[in-house]
Amino acid sequence: MGGSLGITTTNATSYAQVYQRSLTEPEAFWAEQAKQIPWIKAPTKILDKDQNDVWRWFADGELNSCYVALDQHVEQGRGDHIALIYDSPVTNTVAHYSYSEMRDWTARVAGGLQELGVTKGDVVIIYMPMVPETAVAMLACARIGAIHSVVFGGFAPRELAMRIDDSAPKVIMAASCGIEVDKVIAYQPLLNEAIEIAAHKPEHVVMLQRPQALATLQSGRDLDWQTWQQQAKPVDCVPVAATDPLYILYTSGTTGKPKGIVRDNGGHAVALRYSMQAIYNVGVGDVYWAASDVGWVVGHSYIVYGPLFAGCTTVLFEGKPVRTPDAGAFWRVLAEHKVKSFFVAPTAFRAMKKEDPDCKLLADYDISNLEYQFVAGERLDPPTYHWLKAHLDVPIIDHWWQTETGWSICANMAGIELLECKAGSCTLPAPGWDLRILDEAGQELGPNQEGAIVIKEPMPPSSFPTVWGDHGRYMDSYWSQYPGFYLTGDGGYRDEDGYVFVMGRTDDVMNVAGHRLSTGQIEEVVADHGAVAECAVIGIADQEKGQVPMGLLLLKDGVNIDAATLQAELVQLVRKSVGPIANFKTAIVVKRLPKTRSGKILRQVIRKIIDQQPYTVPSTIDDPLIIDELKETLIEHGLL
Repeated sequence: MGGSLGITTTNATSYAQVYQRSLTEPEAFWAEQAKQIPWIKAPTKILDKDQNDVWRWFADGELNSCYVALDQHVEQGRGDHIALIYDSPVTNTVAHYSYSEMRDWTARVAGGLQELGVTKGDVVIIYMPMVPETAVAMLACARIGAIHSVVFGGFAPRELAMRIDDSAPKVIMAASCGIEVDKVIAYQPLLNEAIEIAAHKPEHVVMLQRPQALATLQSGRDLDWQTWQQQAKPVDCVPVAATDPLYILYTSGTTGKPKGIVRDNGGHAVALRYSMQAIYNVGVGDVYWAASDVGWVVGHSYIVYGPLFAGCTTVLFEGKPVRTPDAGAFWRVLAEHKVKSFFVAPTAFRAMKKEDPDCKLLADYDISNLEYQFVAGERLDPPTYHWLKAHLDVPIIDHWWQTETGWSICANMAGIELLECKAGSCTLPAPGWDLRILDEAGQELGPNQEGAIVIKEPMPPSSFPTVWGDHGRYMDSYWSQYPGFYLTGDGGYRDEDGYVFVMGRTDDVMNVAGHRLSTGQIEEVVADHGAVAECAVIGIADQEKGQVPMGLLLLKDGVNIDAATLQAELVQLVRKSVGPIANFKTAIVVKRLPKTRSGKILRQVIRKIIDQQPYTVPSTIDDPLIIDELKETLIEHGLL
């Protein structure tokens, strides 16, 4: 089965042909896509292996990712087209930047970095919020062949220090503060503490002063961004090998040293350029918006690089789905900027649904330009899918990918052939991804059998070739369990039509009295209750059954229901939909769910708290105070 699993959707011929060719003739397929990129030296070795025996794409090609993103469009007469819209409700700012303006600005910042001694292969850490300068900093590094490592602004000092020591940056580019709704977070104290903790000391810090909280510059080390930028001379693009690193992006592990995912220049440019057309169906002049943060892979791929590679207008939004100023914030941006294709995590819509359950605020805005609504970052639960489908007259497309891959493993390919959407499914594998479902012994499973989701090598362009400075960890973490297959860490199944259902991380699988059940399966049922805005189901230790599921619930605003009645109703719903084997008996209402800043619920941390095991709160947590709130609620219910 695997990549050739039969697709029974009757109108799938076009997608099926493209997908099948990508697996049977991968070199020819990706060589064609590579022609969309303006190479400095076109590749002749399309697929090869490196010294670590890892498959690499376009090995002898040369290019520059900043040139692909900016200069080529200016040279082709599109310099006046808008490249980036900065929309910041927290500062009451909307600004537009053309491709020419972005190129000239980036060339000057790149020149400033060169004058600080940054050369090809050097690392620059970027510790900044959602401002245009962050995108410019990334592109300026790419322009001179430097490797950027963006660290989410406001990360805890110890976590930032670990990244400084691991990547050994020559320069850190930072901002004086970030703004979280109505709260100003000063970055410099965090940065100074991180540098003090770190063994490696950067030579310079370039500080963007924001008026909401000015930083005190340290003489000899710190430079004022504006003064430094004004004095710099613009520089041209530096050719780099397709296999040279473009960036390092650290995954936020809950324990131990974070993994530095490495992205190369060539495969990244080809895959992202392809994905903009094939998946999102956008091109030159279209407005594309990914409501994420540049600190995450979505921000790298689909705020900065992907849309600019394709000549789109990208939206950089410094705000939240609610409270900036209300749950209509996203509808306002879609309407005002005439967005064609929109991409956001489901958690944003759940927050909006909680505050505006009937989506009444949408009536205030004309979003008729919107053609596609994409979601990713976590599983799109069916209740949220149905809520979106009820209120938006466009396809609701779940797609699934990871920091490690840089673009979609599975998607409904809007630019090739829009297939039927199924609630709970991210549809079918994108071209190049030979996806299999394996059991613990490595045997391939049939339809509707849940197992580990893996990808057969070689993976398509943009997939990471190593972990920064630790190739052994790359092999151990991702390739050792099933030799020849990339371990995604996610579990799920394919149905009889080949549609993929990602049910969650494999460590979110419970063993209830010998029955293996995914928490996602039960969450679907719980979230479907009319009073529930969002939920997390956790498998907690039970002396008799090994594990039993427990639900943590957020209620929709304005809902008034007795807790005992709600729990009884949910128990019956799970019993009816999943069966008595689920043994679901406990559901408690909480004020907030602990999440990362990117919206992922910290299920492992919650489980360990309840099981009274040692746990580490990751630096990516949205608000550490939520843990204390949760513990108080658990104590009230006798669970701690």
